[in-house]
Amino acid sequence: MEYRRLGRTGLKVSEFCLGTMQWGWTATEAQSQEVMDAFVDAGGNFLDTADVYSRWAEGNPGGVSEQIIGRWMKARGNRHQIVLATRRAAHVGWAERRGVEPGASDQGVRGLAAAAGTDYIDLYQTHWADENTPIDETLRALDDLVRAGKVRYIGCSNYPAWRLMEALWASEKLGLARYDSLQPHYNLAHRAEFERELKPVCEQYGIGVIPIARWPAGSSPASIGRDNVPDSARADGVKQRYLNERGFAILDALDSVAQAHNLTPGATALAWLFTQPVITAPIVGANSVAQLQDSLKASGVRLTDEEMAQLNEASAWQ
Repeated sequence: MEYRRLGRTGLKVSEFCLGTMQWGWTATEAQSQEVMDAFVDAGGNFLDTADVYSRWAEGNPGGVSEQIIGRWMKARGNRHQIVLATRRAAHVGWAERRGVEPGASDQGVRGLAAAAGTDYIDLYQTHWADENTPIDETLRALDDLVRAGKVRYIGCSNYPAWRLMEALWASEKLGLARYDSLQPHYNLAHRAEFERELKPVCEQYGIGVIPIARWPAGSSPASIGRDNVPDSARADGVKQRYLNERGFAILDALDSVAQAHNLTPGATALAWLFTQPVITAPIVGANSVAQLQDSLKASGVRLTDEEMAQLNEASAWQ
């Protein structure tokens, strides 16, 4: 598996980032550990989680994914080999909404580190922009964590371009740690949000991009097609949003390109991301080792200019 530098940081991460939203939800702890073992055996070192995972599941208070990862790292003795990324929760859709306020952030990191069984976080991200806290206060709180050695680098998730630029400007003006990564929703079926404004910002300022590659199968893009969309707790809404005329055109193009590389359509969709220089590591989830291995077949695959043009045309946005 190839490794890439995350933006301008000193972190070298695998070209796959393993998403762990499903730990303790649609994957048991035993299944989760099997998937993480297989991921590391394949050369992966980059794990993404969040303190909210998986609070929406019955009987899950949140933070369960972090706890599972922590127990796994302790049992394997491999914390030094793992690049651990997590996020401070903003509970959109629930009554509670928390951003990164001064004071609360330090408590949050200590809680996250304890849950994951570690004394530092490699990449600490704000899950959503906190509309109630000025950006300079958010950045000062994060900068304190970096200076204290509790966090190595900071990033953001779900930020629009104007908020990302506001944050970069504030960091430069005030001499504070800056966002070195962005986690956008970006894939063949969902391009405009990132490409319209965020992509040139990331290219210009050397920001690592770790997109959420969740189309259209939901928890993993590994096994997709017109007649092969899995039933899962996450897939129903995805079917309604993406299995339409444009979605089927994308699937047809994926089928064509996939045959040339002996890949599944889902692995080909990942190869489309890998071929773009702006992308650092797509976040890919898996509930089983078999599902993970199918996605991993895209590792090292780079599409030709003609294949990229074919997929881009089929997935063009207005």
